[in-house]
Amino acid sequence: MAAAATAAEGVPSRGPPGEVIHLNVGGKRFSTSRQTLTWIPDSFFSSLLSGRISTLKDETGAIFIDRDPTVFAPILNFLRTKELDPRGVHGSSLLHEAQFYGLTPLVRRLQLREELDRSSCGNVLFNGYLPPPVFPVKRRNRHSLVGPQQVGGRPAPVRRSNTMPPNLGNAGLLGRMLDEKVPPSPSGQPEEPGMVRLVCGHHNWIAVAYTQFLVCYRLKEASGWQLVFSSPRLDWPIERLALTARVPGGALGEHDKMVAAATGSEILLWALQAEGGGSEIGVFHLGVPVEALFFVGNQLIATSHTGRIGVWNAVTKHWQVQEVQPITSYDAAGSFLLLGCNNGSIYYVDVQKFPLRMKDNDLLVSELYRDPAEDGVTALSVYLTPKTSDSGNWIEIAYGTSSGGVRVIVQHPETVGSGPQLFQTFTVHRSPVTKIMLSEKHLISVCADNNHVRTWSVTRFRGMISTQPGSTPLASFKILALESADGHGGCSAGNDIGPYGERDDQQVFIQKVVPSASQLFVRLSSTGQRVCSVRSVDGSPTTAFTVLECEGSRRLGSRPRRYLLTGQANGSLAMWDLTTAMDGLGQAPAGGLTEEELMEQLEQCELAPLAPSRGSLPNPSPRTSLTSLHSASSNTSLSGHRGSPSPPQAEARRRGGGSFVERCQELVRSGPEPRRPPTPAPRPSTGPGAPLTPPKMKLNETSF
Repeated sequence: MAAAATAAEGVPSRGPPGEVIHLNVGGKRFSTSRQTLTWIPDSFFSSLLSGRISTLKDETGAIFIDRDPTVFAPILNFLRTKELDPRGVHGSSLLHEAQFYGLTPLVRRLQLREELDRSSCGNVLFNGYLPPPVFPVKRRNRHSLVGPQQVGGRPAPVRRSNTMPPNLGNAGLLGRMLDEKVPPSPSGQPEEPGMVRLVCGHHNWIAVAYTQFLVCYRLKEASGWQLVFSSPRLDWPIERLALTARVPGGALGEHDKMVAAATGSEILLWALQAEGGGSEIGVFHLGVPVEALFFVGNQLIATSHTGRIGVWNAVTKHWQVQEVQPITSYDAAGSFLLLGCNNGSIYYVDVQKFPLRMKDNDLLVSELYRDPAEDGVTALSVYLTPKTSDSGNWIEIAYGTSSGGVRVIVQHPETVGSGPQLFQTFTVHRSPVTKIMLSEKHLISVCADNNHVRTWSVTRFRGMISTQPGSTPLASFKILALESADGHGGCSAGNDIGPYGERDDQQVFIQKVVPSASQLFVRLSSTGQRVCSVRSVDGSPTTAFTVLECEGSRRLGSRPRRYLLTGQANGSLAMWDLTTAMDGLGQAPAGGLTEEELMEQLEQCELAPLAPSRGSLPNPSPRTSLTSLHSASSNTSLSGHRGSPSPPQAEARRRGGGSFVERCQELVRSGPEPRRPPTPAPRPSTGPGAPLTPPKMKLNETSF
């Protein structure tokens, strides 16, 4: 059926209500009366039949409308009967079409239908909400005392975590930050001043980094989360954040609780007081960009891929910089810091003793192991077994390489002098390994191919890893997470997928599919099974997240709680109870995202073309893309095929058929569809209570 190429003269502005109108919607014929189409004022159809919108007619004289006929059928039935019968049509598609046609009663009904499962107070997992803090003053001197911001001589009020904040409009943080000129980051990318860039937690403390300042909260048993520290406003955007909050009464006094922030090669360190306030300890320089910032006990560690490491000791108050081989991974076990380097070597430093060689005053950096193939060590995980003898613990180390290999090495207590021995090797990845985790029951590895995860069950004998029957394959799945091509959407360091947690049955991945997403998916790291999904209560995109293990209270029957912390683009912080989610494990849909959920997430962005590879080694905190989805096994919800398609499959893909994976790959190759010009038909207002809709963002199609 061919549509007419020229516009018709238009339908008369007036006609009898019973006049039959013939429509051609996407190639399917519909017939109805003028009265049926026009009983809703200021709609697309009233504008069309009054002549305010020019029309196209096919060869039979029917008015041609280039829309989906499947979705149009329930819309026409609603106009006829004023009753909604979706007939299997997806709710979001029906709402989109109703908004296009300007049918206000239907739009409102569909919005209420969607809002039945959504609330500004969240679901049962929603645990608290912290509003954006007050914008601080600029940092003036090196040793200034900084505490809660003062408003009229009194501490600024902090809303309790179990309540929702009022609508602040442009007051508070965002209103003041929009008036400030924020300098670009060292990477040259523009910054969003009001969004949460980084979140980290330790014990009952939280540190939240914004573009130019950070704040710390402390959980008190009776009063909930309270703001106890706010840094001065810095000159450059914060790129790394670290927090340590040891138990009160430690040997180091005021340095038992510290927070550090890194910008470029500069590191700022503050000491925190439990009752509020803090003092700046000092400013340290690594000389090269800081790519990892963390605490090992009370020792602050900063590393760079160039091979430089900086250590600040809380006892000696000494900052030491040491040159090592280019660093591609790290992990800590007790007081030992292990470094994986691109030459295939694993080095270790005992930061607790902070040893210095007397002859040259250098850190005592020792080589622990060298990969047999000398592949770069791109991921590290250390597991200390329970003490089995007077000699000490077994030390088990799992590491991944730039060639995709996964190896396990062990160190016997009785053979400390001989070094670790190679125990197992797996060659299941074809891309560089970016993450690895070895625990009591599982071995988990993630590669740069769209966060492809492989897991194994670990067999142990008397607490030590055993070869009978050895590690057996458990699961294969993907944690798809796309990054922004223009640098927006949050700091990559604040969107680490994990795994989070120390206990085997509690380790989880956090999945955010697109940078502007307001929904996160929590999945078990061992099997990929979905634990739960959370959506921001105010509709703003989630820009940073982490998992916090909180200590239990002193009340009888209390147990430690685990929380998912999500920082939002509007500067707020939300908390979600993962302990309750884990208790109800099995109630959520099995597996990862469904096809419908994945496509719903991808509708929020535009896929950019594939960019050429920038190197052979992965970034220490890689993000992923949608360039290849064919390597996951059948237990993942994203794919069910392996290898490249055969010629008949390729032909089916070109014809629009094929599997879901092939359609996704075809979507990437073909690029986004061209946008149609906006229609002059009026659309109903969604009102102030409708969810925010972030603008679509272009995504980088590189894997690391």
